[in-house]
Amino acid sequence: QVQLVESGGGLVQAGGSLRLSCAASGLAFTAYSMGWFRQAPGKEREFVAAINWSGGSTYYTDSVKGRFTMSRDNAKNTVVLQMNSLKPEDTAVYSCAAKRGFANMQSPNTYNTWGQGTQVTVSS
Repeated sequence: QVQLVESGGGLVQAGGSLRLSCAASGLAFTAYSMGWFRQAPGKEREFVAAINWSGGSTYYTDSVKGRFTMSRDNAKNTVVLQMNSLKPEDTAVYSCAAKRGFANMQSPNTYNTWGQGTQVTVSS
């Protein structure tokens, strides 16, 4: 069974940094897309970033460009979201997700495997 486990969330002050990790098991990590999504209270789930696992190409929503970086660690079977210059509006539960293929990576309903989520809180 494919499992994704996020870690690295926490409480930071505005301007600080957090490094989120998503460890995968039961997944080959080839020909897959991996995505990061977030959901704040009372709001819909929002695309944050995604990576083409095979080629390593990354994609970001406009609000995090220049601040967040998604990367892969093939040896550890892990994807990482490095979040810098955090803002209070980044506060949300962050979840990683996986799917086969590379189409519609911004759409959460195209992913079929999800982690449990990790809370990120940015204080002002």
